[in-house]
Amino acid sequence: MDIVFIEGLEVDTVIGAYDWEREIRQCLRLDFSFGWDNRLPAADDDLTQALDYAKVSEAVQAFAETARFELVETFAERLAAILMNDFSITWLRVRVTKPGAVPAAKGVGVEIERGCR
Repeated sequence: MDIVFIEGLEVDTVIGAYDWEREIRQCLRLDFSFGWDNRLPAADDDLTQALDYAKVSEAVQAFAETARFELVETFAERLAAILMNDFSITWLRVRVTKPGAVPAAKGVGVEIERGCR
C-alpha cells in the first residue's frame, strides 16, 4: 500500500472544554497519512485517479470552520469518518495537535488510525 500524506495543516476551530475556549477559535495542527494505490494515477500521470490532497485539505478546512467540539478526540473521529466516506479512503491515520494546551509542552493531542491497511 502506498501512503499519501499531508503534514502540518493548520486549521482554526472552536475546540475545548472550558467556557472561555467555547468563545474563541484555536489553532489545531493536523498530520495525515492515507492509504492509496498510486500505481494507477502514476501510470498515466492522471490527477483524477490520485488522492487530491488539495481537495482533501479544502474539506478539512471546511470541516474545521463549522466544528464545535470539546474534545480533540471527537474532532479526530468525526473528521476521519468524513474523509473516508467523501474520498473513498480505506485507511487513514490522523494526528491532531493542540499547541499551547499544556504550557510546558509544545503540543498535546491524539492520533487515530481507522480502516484497513
